[in-house]
Amino acid sequence: MVASDTIRELQTKKMPRTKKKSAGRPAKDRTHDYIDDGTHDESEDEDLPSDEAGRRKIKKNYEELLGIRIEKLRGRVLNREKINKSIDGLYFICYECKKICHNLDEGWMEEVVTLNNFCGNCAKAKGVRSSAA
Repeated sequence: MVASDTIRELQTKKMPRTKKKSAGRPAKDRTHDYIDDGTHDESEDEDLPSDEAGRRKIKKNYEELLGIRIEKLRGRVLNREKINKSIDGLYFICYECKKICHNLDEGWMEEVVTLNNFCGNCAKAKGVRSSAA
């Protein structure tokens, strides 16, 4: 009888249930910060609109990713993006100052003869004119 009592006790005692895991991760966990190491200071971006703060973060990631290759790639377009139906964004390396720039933030000018890309300040200082006339 002792054996049957222990079997009944084991049958009535159940293991605690674990939480069910969903098939996919929640959307908030799917971040695209593959490059960002989390050391970015968020306080400097608090007063900026979210899209401008996002562009600043992407530019910083490009700088870290490219490193010393910026000298080799200067004047080239890195990426084009569609902001909405009528506005295109463009990440590029300025030929003169070698900074990663976005056409909506720093401006963008392409030299007609050499096809080098300049930010607005460098284009004005060098006297580069746009070919859209």
